[in-house]
Amino acid sequence: MKLGIVGLPNVGKSTLFNAITNAGAESANYPFCTIDPNVGIVPVPDQRLGELAKIYNPKKTTPAVIEFVDIAGLVRGASKGEGLGNKFLAHIREVDAIVHVVRCFEDTNIVHVEGNIDPARDMETINLELILADMEMVEKRLDKAIRMSKGNKAMDLEIKLLTRVKEALDAGLPARSLEYNEEEQSLMSQIFLLTTKPVIYAANMDEKAFQNYENDNPFYQKLLIQAKQENASVLPICAQLEQDISELEAEEKTLFLAEIGLEKSGLDRLVTASYELLGLISYLTAGADEVRAWTITHGTKAPQAAGKIHTDFERGFIRAEVVSYTDFMDCAGSMVKVKEKGQLRSEGKEYVVQDGDIILFRFNV
Repeated sequence: MKLGIVGLPNVGKSTLFNAITNAGAESANYPFCTIDPNVGIVPVPDQRLGELAKIYNPKKTTPAVIEFVDIAGLVRGASKGEGLGNKFLAHIREVDAIVHVVRCFEDTNIVHVEGNIDPARDMETINLELILADMEMVEKRLDKAIRMSKGNKAMDLEIKLLTRVKEALDAGLPARSLEYNEEEQSLMSQIFLLTTKPVIYAANMDEKAFQNYENDNPFYQKLLIQAKQENASVLPICAQLEQDISELEAEEKTLFLAEIGLEKSGLDRLVTASYELLGLISYLTAGADEVRAWTITHGTKAPQAAGKIHTDFERGFIRAEVVSYTDFMDCAGSMVKVKEKGQLRSEGKEYVVQDGDIILFRFNV
């Protein structure tokens, strides 16, 4: 899974990136500090892996991972190549989802590219540039479809779909705001529009405002109202605080989070929100050699889940031996007890893998 961190210059993108990846991306108080995208690979926090590792004492423990991409700050006119617009749009096409950082704090020492703080305007600035870029692509594809439609009824669906998408874009709405049937969804996946990508708005606050953001931060409230109109989720976060947390050892981190009244770090909350946004789950494999989490899409059937490990597993799939993580731990981490209780299931090709399933695949090629 690849997430692109975007936003206007000086909103805290690179600070957030540094915090969640510890990658040390340059962060400074001037536009376009980030020119080429910084990339960080981070493990997905999963307490279940740690518990399984205690039981199996494996040679290695491998979590699922997320790739974060810190993309250059966007300015008005990017769709026409202003600033680093062309690079920005090219990089954003390559990610699965967008983490849109919006500044929700005042600081006279950090210049805002628009001169003042206005979350709704900042959201619209980036959204409009993505919409304008998509409009250009949709218009070109629609013109081509109309030319090819003469005597070709197969093009009717594409013409109707593109016309509907164009109308939404003309109204200032992202393409993801529309609903698509299965056939339309298949066609949309071939067009690669920027505004079909799912978005999480990260409301970046200073530490004081973050402590009671629901009541004391009017910028957050404006952002929340705007996001609700798009049916988008908002993640309250303090990038500077997250950077401080990232520098602590595991035990210190737990104590520090408890002191400030947080159950999870921003990274944990961002990962959870991203998984929900993209419809992702993890299944687990466990043994003396390795304990590992595998990321799949919700609704994936057993053979395709097996294919995540190796294509031979999918090609020669026979069955999946499955126990849920909860049932396994209720049996004190003993596969013998799992079998005695009849909780080890043998599942076939139509089984839909569930989050937290511990699976052993049987195959033959």
